[in-house]
Amino acid sequence: MSVFEEVAALLAIASVVGLIGVAARQPLIVSFIAVGILVGPSGFGIVTGGIVIETLARLGIALLLFLVGLKLDIGLIRSFGRVAVATGLGQVAFTSIGGFVICLALGMGAVEALYVAVALTFSSTIIIVKLLSDKREIDALHGRIALGFLIVQDICVVVAMIVLSAFDAAAGEGGALALASALGGGVALVAVAGLFMRYLAEPLLTRMAREPELLVVFAIGWAAVGAAAADAVGLSKELGGLLAGVSLGSTSVREAIAARLASLRDFLLLFFFLQLGGLFNFAAIADRLGEAAILSVFVLVGNPLIVMAIMGVMGYRKRTSFLAGLTVAQISEFSLVFIALGHALGHVGLEAVGLTTLVGIVTIGLSTYMIVYSATLYRWLERYLSPFERRRAVREDHLAEADEAPHRPIILCGLGRYGTAIAERLAERGVGFLGVDFDPEAVRAFQRRGWPAIYGDVSDPIFVAHLPLETATWVVVAVPHTVGVLGYADTNDALVSALRHAGFRGRIALTANYPVEAARLKGIGADAVLSPFADAAEEAVNRILGLGVQPAEPARVTAA
Repeated sequence: MSVFEEVAALLAIASVVGLIGVAARQPLIVSFIAVGILVGPSGFGIVTGGIVIETLARLGIALLLFLVGLKLDIGLIRSFGRVAVATGLGQVAFTSIGGFVICLALGMGAVEALYVAVALTFSSTIIIVKLLSDKREIDALHGRIALGFLIVQDICVVVAMIVLSAFDAAAGEGGALALASALGGGVALVAVAGLFMRYLAEPLLTRMAREPELLVVFAIGWAAVGAAAADAVGLSKELGGLLAGVSLGSTSVREAIAARLASLRDFLLLFFFLQLGGLFNFAAIADRLGEAAILSVFVLVGNPLIVMAIMGVMGYRKRTSFLAGLTVAQISEFSLVFIALGHALGHVGLEAVGLTTLVGIVTIGLSTYMIVYSATLYRWLERYLSPFERRRAVREDHLAEADEAPHRPIILCGLGRYGTAIAERLAERGVGFLGVDFDPEAVRAFQRRGWPAIYGDVSDPIFVAHLPLETATWVVVAVPHTVGVLGYADTNDALVSALRHAGFRGRIALTANYPVEAARLKGIGADAVLSPFADAAEEAVNRILGLGVQPAEPARVTAA
């Protein structure tokens, strides 16, 4: 089979397995690793590898780290300062030390134990951002905190790559001389990147932005050049790609570059995960399934617990801590990159790669369901989470409590563009309302306009029970929830159930974008269903016809 035929077969099989993975509500990373196992030596042996696939895999990793550097947002860490750093570093320290001890107890050598333990510390920013965005929780308090400590983890990845590169240089021929050369080359690369960022990046990329195709080509080329330059001075290609991204991170077009390269990154990473799956050897890992199970439980349970403990001590509510903690219940693509790099450098064997890959498949697969059904999990476990909450959640006291909220005839949930527009119309008519949102910034923006608003999650039954429902005639949810996408629509179900359980006798208005969704919401007890697009279109047509536009005569059909 030629290289072209191998790539064609890979893409066809990856599409089919990926479709099955999507149906099973799994991130594509799991599907692609599964494809690598299926087509590799441990599977059907369809693909034998080769320099082309390896090169594409390397380019994919360089591009991945380039985009990480490009979007390394230190400002987000600063905005959540203490909690982001404390939870990020605390979880990394706990997982690496605890994992190292567990690996030693399982009989691993010191070097293998260290590699596996470090690999267990990283959580997938890409997967978490995707899941939280789909659930519309990326701007919630727990979502923002999670992003903060995930960025701290990304910085730890950078440090780990630097240490690994330095260690490899020192362990090679020449020892101290090679290390000094690598460090000197690294300093030179940083200096060049700094000068480029300071004097050339903005004017050059602004000019290139006039031709989007040229901007994409330059960005890919810059990432590859950074990776090649780092490799030439004795550092890892991964570190070079990340440094190239950081050098463009301060430009005004970084978001445009990131958006255009995201799909290409995902495509090239396919080859890395396929290559990684091809390294998976069932015979070598068969007697280590127990180790994989122990390490998977450690990541799935231990990581969330340490995050909850740290956030609880810092004064956050148990619900916020629980939802944020679930985001670290898996290892990431960087874990697989890290262990694969260790194998490439000859520090660990294929067994360590296979073990980490298996832990990745298990933790990514299970944690996806944990995050998707986080509200249900919280309801099941709430009674056991009290030790993770101080008597007074001082970090969330700056947001008004539901018990102290003013009584208004309308409780408006969801303070985005649609909810704010509804509030403006109610204010014009002199109708009182109380705003509710789980985004602290949206609550503050609402309050700055002189309108009452409180922070809270309407899918939390306890929060709903403490709302001033006795004087409310309407509860209006101005946020649409899409039916059938990973089960995210259960927020509406939970709210309706909580309102009825709390004895609310008023009416409930929910929001839907599609007719099938509107019908379902009617079925669960909505007294009214708001349809922003359909209602806006109806109003637009009424205005147009109200200006005297006459319907056009039907078109006449003439014979040919």
